[in-house]
Amino acid sequence: MGSIKERYSVICSEFQLPTNPYILQVLENTEGQKGEIVIKLTGNNRLLPVQMLTDEDALALSKTLCNNVSVKALDLRYNKITDEGAKHLADLLQENVALQSLNLMSNDITADGAQFLGKSLHRNKTLKALRMTGNKMGNRGAMHLASMLQINSSLDDLDISDCDLATQSLIAFAIVLSSNKSVRAINLSRPLLFSQQEETTLHLARMLTVNQHLQELHLGKHAMRDSGVERLCEALRENCTLRYLDLRCNSIARDGARHLADWLKQNTSLEILDLSSNRIEDEGAAHLSQALALQNSTLRALSIPSNSIGSSGLVLLAKAMSTNFSLSHIYIWGNKLEEPACVAFASLIKSGRLREEDTDVSPYEVDGRVFLAEVFHGLRRHYYWTPSIGEDGDPASNSALTVSSEARFYEGTKGCIAPSD
Repeated sequence: MGSIKERYSVICSEFQLPTNPYILQVLENTEGQKGEIVIKLTGNNRLLPVQMLTDEDALALSKTLCNNVSVKALDLRYNKITDEGAKHLADLLQENVALQSLNLMSNDITADGAQFLGKSLHRNKTLKALRMTGNKMGNRGAMHLASMLQINSSLDDLDISDCDLATQSLIAFAIVLSSNKSVRAINLSRPLLFSQQEETTLHLARMLTVNQHLQELHLGKHAMRDSGVERLCEALRENCTLRYLDLRCNSIARDGARHLADWLKQNTSLEILDLSSNRIEDEGAAHLSQALALQNSTLRALSIPSNSIGSSGLVLLAKAMSTNFSLSHIYIWGNKLEEPACVAFASLIKSGRLREEDTDVSPYEVDGRVFLAEVFHGLRRHYYWTPSIGEDGDPASNSALTVSSEARFYEGTKGCIAPSD
């Protein structure tokens, strides 16, 4: 059997398909590799000449890899694959018994493509991670994937954020996750919700009372308010497995932060909490700092950028870190970084209590005054972009913190704080 590149050339000739020079170059780079092979054909690669993939390329790849047992991950994000291409990839999932991760972020796949992929996963027993982020499958497409989870027992990482999900499909996922025992990580961020009653939050809360397998839950941009957070925290008191909770870009204020703090005082499983771009202010930060200083020893990462927190709240959080040695990552940029807060965090960094790579600010001095500059770290650094050539070498990224299986293929884990099993 020849190389993957040779197989690809033969398939293109056999099916009279044009060869894509980008695919040829990437496949050439896999020659000689041993062990698990990851094929990255991202359309936003700026380090190589990119001819974005089309449905014909998806067909060629499907035929090339159908019997391949070495390729474990296929990254096709930011290309021009439509429903027709999704059908070809669904055929690949029917035949291939080795592929464990498929990334289709930001293509042009709609409900029909989601249906093809969902049906293929009724039989597929090897795929562990599927990322559909940014494909406008809508409510109908999401319902097909929710139905798939009633049958599939191998998928453990599903990302359907920014896919125009509606109330009906979110409730369907809440229902199916109440009995599904395989999914460990799911991203349901940025649905299209028009009700102010937070029905979806209530259904997801009920799911969390019975699901003891889910470890990572993303609910960003759900228009969640303090009342929804209260219901969520009530449910989470009965949950002992969730390790990563993402509530970024909601409408959570000080009362919501208080509910979260009360939960953290009792919680023994949560390790990562993302509250970026809410409005908890100083009072909310005070509630969190009290929980972290006195009663929580499990949280390892807290993300609170852009929360209208002033010096008093930030100083309290810095003081909490001086007594809480479990919290190792904290992100604060976008708040009111006045001098007392700058001095407090500069002291944490200078003393070695907080490593610069574990936060999103870096201290500097001008005329004897301390300031903080932003640095490009954070929980979601590698969500939309990952290095295509070489290793990033920086652990302060989304991949270093998530518990999802996809991170194992697409990002390096050197120096990460990935939760222990």
